[in-house]
Amino acid sequence: MHKCRNLCTVFRREFRSYFNAPVAYVFLIAFLILTGFLSFMVTGLYERRIADLDPFFFWHPWVYLLLVPASTMGLWAEERRAGTIELLLTLPMTLSQVVLGKFLAAWAFIGIALLLTFPVVITVGFLGSPDYGVIAIGYLGSMLLAGACVAVGGFASALSRSQVIGFVVALMICLLLNLAGYPPVTDLFARWAPGLAEAVASISFMRYFEAMKRGVLDARDIVYYLSAITLALFATHLVVDNRKA
Repeated sequence: MHKCRNLCTVFRREFRSYFNAPVAYVFLIAFLILTGFLSFMVTGLYERRIADLDPFFFWHPWVYLLLVPASTMGLWAEERRAGTIELLLTLPMTLSQVVLGKFLAAWAFIGIALLLTFPVVITVGFLGSPDYGVIAIGYLGSMLLAGACVAVGGFASALSRSQVIGFVVALMICLLLNLAGYPPVTDLFARWAPGLAEAVASISFMRYFEAMKRGVLDARDIVYYLSAITLALFATHLVVDNRKA
C-alpha cells in the first residue's frame, strides 16, 4: 500500500505538471490537428468511403516520432536543470517508483491526446458499419506504441540536462526503431548481412504495430511492446542511479 501511495504521488506530481503550463494544450491541439490533417487531407480517409481507420492509424508512428519526444524531453532533463532531482531522490520512495511514476504520467498524457481523437471513430460510423473490434485493437496498438516511445523518451531525457539533446536522442532512437522493419532497410541487410535481416526487423516498432492496426491481436505483439517499455525503463533507472551516485 505504501509503495502504491508513493507511485501515485509521483504520478500526480508529474501529470499535473503537464497542465500547469500552456505547452500541454499546445501539444494536444497539435496532435489533433496533425492526425486529422494527415488522415483526412493526405490519405483521404473520408473520400475512400471505406469504414475503417487504416489511414488514421497509418500516421501514428510518425506523429509520435515528433510529438512524444517533445512531451518527454523534460521528464528528467528539467529536474537536473532546475536542481530539483536531488530533492526528489531524497524523498522516502525508491528510484524505481519515481521512474515508473514519471513514465505512467507521460503515458497517460499521451493517452488523453489519443482519446480526444474519438470524433474520427464517429466519422467512420457515418460512412458505414465499421468493425469496432478492429478499431479497438488499433487503438490498443497505438497506445502500446506510444508507451514504447514514451519510455524511450524518458531514457533519452535522463542522459543529459539539456532538453534539446533529450529530444534529438529520443527522435533518433524512435526513428531507427520505426525504419528497422521497412523493406528497404531489411533488403539492405539481406544483401550484405543475411543473418541480421530478420533480427533487425524483429526490433521494429512498425512490425508489431502493422498487425494491430489491421485488427490482428497477437500476444507476441503485446509482449514485444511491454518488453520494450520494461527495457527502456530499466535503462533509465540505470542512468539516473549512476548519475545520482
